[in-house]
Amino acid sequence: MRKIIKNNILVILISIILLEIFSKTVQADSGIKNNFRVNARCAIALDRDSGEVLFEQNGYEIVPMASTTKILTAIIAIEQGDLDKKVTISKKSSGVRGSKVGYKAGEEITLKELVFGLMFKSGNDAAIAIAEALGGSVEGFAEIMNHYAKGIGILDSHFESPHGLDSNSHYSSAYDLAILTSKGMNYDLFREVVGSKQIAKDKYNFTRDYNNINKILWLIPEANGVKTGYTGGAGKCLVSSVNNQGKDIIIVVLNCPDRWEQTQKIYKHVLETVAFENQNFKELVGAQSIE
Repeated sequence: MRKIIKNNILVILISIILLEIFSKTVQADSGIKNNFRVNARCAIALDRDSGEVLFEQNGYEIVPMASTTKILTAIIAIEQGDLDKKVTISKKSSGVRGSKVGYKAGEEITLKELVFGLMFKSGNDAAIAIAEALGGSVEGFAEIMNHYAKGIGILDSHFESPHGLDSNSHYSSAYDLAILTSKGMNYDLFREVVGSKQIAKDKYNFTRDYNNINKILWLIPEANGVKTGYTGGAGKCLVSSVNNQGKDIIIVVLNCPDRWEQTQKIYKHVLETVAFENQNFKELVGAQSIE
């Protein structure tokens, strides 16, 4: 009888210890997450493998997203297009406003090279060339974009162009862009395109060399993508992927004046939060082993 009472008391004491540790963990963890803010209208950090949201600040708000749109354009080109097919650059493509690779009307460029130009140089001319090749027109390609987005569960976005120039009917959210990027990172070519700092024309018999304008690849050693964006309506945007111990962390900042610094700040915060949670998990396991 005494042994039973002794065991019951031990169980109660262990339960009290576990409850206290858990309570402190939740409170401290909540403080870390809730007190952290960045200088961006919208931001999110997502574990690509699990889909877990690691940090979020207005992450579900619908806003313009500028050239981060090209993530979807690239995915569709890689998944649905004949990458070796040559595309003739139209006058509409070569004459588009905004950032361009510099393709000339009448040039023949493979679809694969257009994807590099799209993502490395944020080429609006490459975007239109891809749209015309796969959708027959910008409008036709926009229909493909919206159909594809809904098919992978992106429900709060609407696409009107392959490049993302400002339009009232063109919008997304940080969360949707993170999900979209997670999809893109499943493809080896997408990973190569968004994660490379430069590509020599000789590698794939391209017409020119390409240098990536995405500075995050230099600022965070573990960064492996993804895409910049800027328009007057969207502000400065950045979708990044950082590989930490074999896992991709997708980070999105929208309407973020200092996007490079804020992305680094979010990455550091995520690492510190994960480390904190792992330490408290070890303490919980240790407490359970008390005899």
